[in-house]
Amino acid sequence: MFSEFSQFFLMIVPLVFAVTIHEAAHAYAAFQMGDDTARLAGRLTLNPVRHLDPVGSFLLPLILKLSGSPFVFGYAKPVPVNSVNFRDYRKGMIVVASAGVAANLILAVLSGIMFKALIYFGSVWADSFLEYLIMPLLKMLNYNVIINLVLAVFNLIPVPPLDGSKIFAMLLPPDLRMKYSAIAPYGMFIIIALLMTRIFDKLISVFVLPLYKFLTGI
Repeated sequence: MFSEFSQFFLMIVPLVFAVTIHEAAHAYAAFQMGDDTARLAGRLTLNPVRHLDPVGSFLLPLILKLSGSPFVFGYAKPVPVNSVNFRDYRKGMIVVASAGVAANLILAVLSGIMFKALIYFGSVWADSFLEYLIMPLLKMLNYNVIINLVLAVFNLIPVPPLDGSKIFAMLLPPDLRMKYSAIAPYGMFIIIALLMTRIFDKLISVFVLPLYKFLTGI
């Protein structure tokens, strides 16, 4: 029981960090594009308390972990954005929607570099008191890579309200964009269907696992 709790703790910390960075990146990008709605709402911060959602940041990961899911992810409270304030609407939408994904990819790369560095210098800390500190850190870095990659790939799915839908919409001609926006009310049902039919698992296998192996060497 203690072992399972410690494993969950080592997993939930990177997840909380990942979703916090994701939402803070949205807020920062929106501010740079001319919208200060997120800043005024206190969301332009790295303080996790301002971003975390009790269900998406804690309950969902716990349920996935207890159910034996092959992957664990979550979400934070969406950052409020008023696109009317963007200096360039189309550019602003693409930049803000891409910011969270970009932040997660950067975190995955940095965590992978740190993971490989600690493994490379394993002869220095192995069989010493440092091992008791570095082994948990290695596990957290490992989780950080996979969690951030999963969040990046998941959010790139072009289904509302995920970030990928906003990017995809801006790449469409205006007439097709209007037709595409009509699926927004059904977005969550589509996402649930993707998860239930294991299609997301296939996306993980195709996109996440190769990147994970490359970044960690595992």
